[in-house]
Amino acid sequence: METTTLPVITSDKEMLVPLHWVHTLVIGSGAAGLNAAVQLSRNNVQDVLILTEGLEKGTSINTGSDKQTYYKLSLCGSESDSPQAMAESYIGGGAMHGDLALVEASLSSRAFINLVNLGMPFPRDAYGQFVGYKTDHDPRQRATSIGPYTSREMCHHLISEVKRLKIPIHENREVIQLIRSDNDEQRIVAAITMDKNNSIEVYAAENIIFAVGGPGGLYKTSVYPEVHFGAIGLALMAGAKARNLPESQYGLASTRFRWNVSGTYMQVIPRFISRAADGISDEQEFLPTYFDSASEMNGNIFLKGYQWPFDARKAIGGSSIIDILVYIETVEKGRRVYLDFTRNSQGYNLEELPEEVRTYLIRSEALQQTPIERLYKMNPAAIELYRDHGIDLHQEALEIAVCAQHNNGGLAGSIWWESTNIKHFFPIGEVNGSHGVNRPGGTALNSGQVGGFRAAEYIAACYMDWSLPKKQVENAILTSLKQLLSWIKTGENQKVKYQEALDDLQSRMTRVGAHIRSEQAIKSEVKDAKLLVEQLIKNGCSCTKIEDLRITFRVRQLAFAHLVYLDAIQFMLENRVGSRGSSIVLDLNGSRVHNKLKDSWKIQLEDSSFRQKILITNIGDDGSITHAWEAVRPIPKTDAWFETAWAAFRNGEIYGCKEMS
Repeated sequence: METTTLPVITSDKEMLVPLHWVHTLVIGSGAAGLNAAVQLSRNNVQDVLILTEGLEKGTSINTGSDKQTYYKLSLCGSESDSPQAMAESYIGGGAMHGDLALVEASLSSRAFINLVNLGMPFPRDAYGQFVGYKTDHDPRQRATSIGPYTSREMCHHLISEVKRLKIPIHENREVIQLIRSDNDEQRIVAAITMDKNNSIEVYAAENIIFAVGGPGGLYKTSVYPEVHFGAIGLALMAGAKARNLPESQYGLASTRFRWNVSGTYMQVIPRFISRAADGISDEQEFLPTYFDSASEMNGNIFLKGYQWPFDARKAIGGSSIIDILVYIETVEKGRRVYLDFTRNSQGYNLEELPEEVRTYLIRSEALQQTPIERLYKMNPAAIELYRDHGIDLHQEALEIAVCAQHNNGGLAGSIWWESTNIKHFFPIGEVNGSHGVNRPGGTALNSGQVGGFRAAEYIAACYMDWSLPKKQVENAILTSLKQLLSWIKTGENQKVKYQEALDDLQSRMTRVGAHIRSEQAIKSEVKDAKLLVEQLIKNGCSCTKIEDLRITFRVRQLAFAHLVYLDAIQFMLENRVGSRGSSIVLDLNGSRVHNKLKDSWKIQLEDSSFRQKILITNIGDDGSITHAWEAVRPIPKTDAWFETAWAAFRNGEIYGCKEMS
């Protein structure tokens, strides 16, 4: 890395801004970004730098679930499996390109074994077989786990490898803007950062790997870690194309400590209670009102363990009615909902439970008298996890809500994870929108690892030479810095307070951009989102403490992102795609969700023809937002003849850029 300084002259002073030149810049230090840095080093890309707010921040190292899943090719037993078969499972939910599915399937074993070789203790039997289980949307036993903290341990092992390889890391830097080249080439050439002391630095790079995670800061009710906001808005503001932005995943999660209440948290059948807004008075067990029998109610609670994500296909006559009833209590009635593990739900009787539920509890030897005792039998770590965060499930109820959890959409990338419209820019991990409407559980962790392999290999094969004209890059940086400094000072008396702007956009996304959607409701909200963005761009964003200046830039990119997401959702609603994935569309002319709910809870059924299309979002140079449908590419029919495949690999044909040196 080469470091110089760049003089920036403003109306009242001159600043000397540090300018770092690096061959490949990795923005983000989650599991995807860390592995990308490791693979770059292994591919002999030596000038690599990781830029991060902090190694202990982000989703990968701060999140998990009852049994956090990693999805891979089957590596146990006699059941047949193949990349082709696995790719078919990926695209089964629709709206996913077949070539991306085949890549994620093909590299799953390589990515998994890499983690094993780094020390990840994935379970195996006495014969060395990596045992697995079925996850949601998965026909085979491809899933594996090391417990609640699979992704955290992935990060810890990858950090150790990064340090062993002596890859430099710059912490406490928040990227506040990506800089486009000032010529006709679609290229992002640099990143402007601000540290905790509000000092500005610039990093210019031949290649940028963008591993900033999902849009955690967009929602009021969110299970993303509080330290993770995401930064997809930076890439959208720089004109990167996006894919399937409306396809997010939502589910029940605790709110005081953000964690998915999936798996055994539901399979022990806790009691659902609601209280008044004070969280103390007027306690009610509200679910029994909506079910014809305790057996039906308890069966649906149990199924939420298997079927944790809110699923439009399970809204009518399925377990996702639980999520809807929680939403009605919390949003429509303004009450607060809790899981009580100390007492059985109303009418709980082992002998009267549905056969599937009874069999599971018997085989798991979970026949204890209360949910907390059953949870201790099946998964004591699930109790300890909350105790470690100051919540004793033996003594207190656990507050929950339906929360945003994962974005299946994101930026559009090629089969090498390079942006489809910006060269040398590689979005990987959750910020890359490789997935479709539904995906097998645990695929996100695999996808992030695969993206790191693909980006590193492509850079090593095609982008090793330096091609950036330094003077031209410096000119683009100077232009951007002057605009940025001007934005900080603009409209001092008219600025929006960042807390108000953040609350505004997060509340709007939760209200109309989450799992409950309505064409009528979203129109005015999109208009308000545009007004917020225009006001922020024109007048700036204020903070009362100088140390919060970084947050104003965070709010700026989040505000633009929330406008783009809402505009994409509105486009889908106008096209009458209908209820699908992890969201439903309210429609008074639609089908009734439940016979005990009012007419406003009728939903528009899915138009399945859109499963063969992918939503592409384009951002114009003027900030305009347009959308178009793209036909799904099928799984490629590959030539498996060894001699020709070997030749294509040897001469670099597989990369489609140039011959390998």
